Amino acid sequence: MTELERKALLPAGLRDVLPPDAAFEASVVERLLAFFATRGFERVKPPLIEFEEGLLSGAGVALAPATFRLMDPVSQRMMGVRADITPQIARIARTRLEAAPRPLRVSYGGEVLRVRGTQLRPERQLTQVGAELIGSAVPAADAEIVAVAAAALESLGVADLSVDLTVPRLVASVFDKFNLGGDSAAAIRAALDHKDAAAVAARAGASASILTALLAATGPVDTALGRLAAIDLPGSAAAERDRLAEVAGLIRAAAPGLRLTLDPVEHRGFEYHTGIGFTIFAKSASGELGSGGRYRVRNGDADGERATGVTLYMETVLSVLRPPPPPRRVLVPVGADAGAVEALRADGWITVSALEPVADATAEARRLGCTHVLDGAGPRPAG
Repeated sequence: MTELERKALLPAGLRDVLPPDAAFEASVVERLLAFFATRGFERVKPPLIEFEEGLLSGAGVALAPATFRLMDPVSQRMMGVRADITPQIARIARTRLEAAPRPLRVSYGGEVLRVRGTQLRPERQLTQVGAELIGSAVPAADAEIVAVAAAALESLGVADLSVDLTVPRLVASVFDKFNLGGDSAAAIRAALDHKDAAAVAARAGASASILTALLAATGPVDTALGRLAAIDLPGSAAAERDRLAEVAGLIRAAAPGLRLTLDPVEHRGFEYHTGIGFTIFAKSASGELGSGGRYRVRNGDADGERATGVTLYMETVLSVLRPPPPPRRVLVPVGADAGAVEALRADGWITVSALEPVADATAEARRLGCTHVLDGAGPRPAG
């Protein structure tokens, strides 16, 4: 390896995005944000780095292990590089947009950086696009976010979408009722995550019948809701179950063709969520296209403002989209008519200006990736 090659190495999980992929990603991000705008979601742009105490407060508390920290040489205070944009939206909502009318609808797009990737998502620098609906506790808000996210993806041409619903607080409510905590709760939670009913039954004691029943209530939403209705849940969990059924009905009304499933014990990735959560999949995608759900703008504040939102993961979204055809690029020789060149640009051509005369314009066009050469009669194919 040469010295130049060594200096060009990037840390694990980071990469350069080159032409034409960078332009394709930017265009898809803008299309999604434009779609959200047509549904009333106004764009905001939080900073990449914030003071640690603000970034890791509220909904950001759960993201502390994933956050890069650094010292600000100006203020001598610790700062953090955002690992997720949703907590920043919560901060903006409770400060700079505190007086804005509710429900508040905002959208965003940008990069996040995480300390480490996962086995399924090894990238550490990711692009997120999302929408948040803040200041409404009604089930219609949960349904709107799911339906808008699905419609946004379908507008890109993503087909065969499905949404997996969950209620992260169900299992926690059962743990509270039976005073389960510490290592015992962690072991039961691990068994639930692995869908190991035998291990749950062996470790959960008096709560085993409820927890194994929750495990069995997984699958297509209609069947799963029927099974869930037969479980004797604690009061708060029963209320969430009823809300889930209402939200599912509202989603069905807004997006009749959307497949809905339910996994009532799933909680991974929903650490700061306080109500119904969801994950979006497609048959053509190998991972999650997005996820979201309900949370409180100020984490831990039982009376705090409620919100729900969705984050779309652009790396997965882009993997299922067909790239656009190569653009029409025309080599413009030295001395070409400026009016003709402007007319080509207005017609959608990409113009690449030669900086000096060349003996073989066709060969030069091919070398520079141009599909055509401009001559007196207009663009001609470069062969």
